[in-house]
Amino acid sequence: MGKPRIIKDYEKLDKNIILQIKLKYPYGYEKSLITFKNAKKQLISALPFESTDYYYLVKMTRVQAQNIILNDSDFDENGELKSVSRMEIEKELEKAGVSLEMAIDEK
Repeated sequence: MGKPRIIKDYEKLDKNIILQIKLKYPYGYEKSLITFKNAKKQLISALPFESTDYYYLVKMTRVQAQNIILNDSDFDENGELKSVSRMEIEKELEKAGVSLEMAIDEK
């Protein structure tokens, strides 16, 4: 059996999950969004993210994905994760005992 799936708004995620997502998607979230129909047959846009324990579908629209990156100081003006921020995030996650195995840049 697979990992439990969680559908959640970005703003309601645990800080460590957000940090892992930043590492997984260092070039922004917009291009990685998927769409699916929920139980009410509504079309939902979400960012997929797999942690060691769960498979997340983080609800966000393309506009929200753009705004999250624009308003996050860890990303530069090109929408890419700053290398200094990346190192700080990795250190913070290691301190918290979070495995970085799942949060790897696939590009």
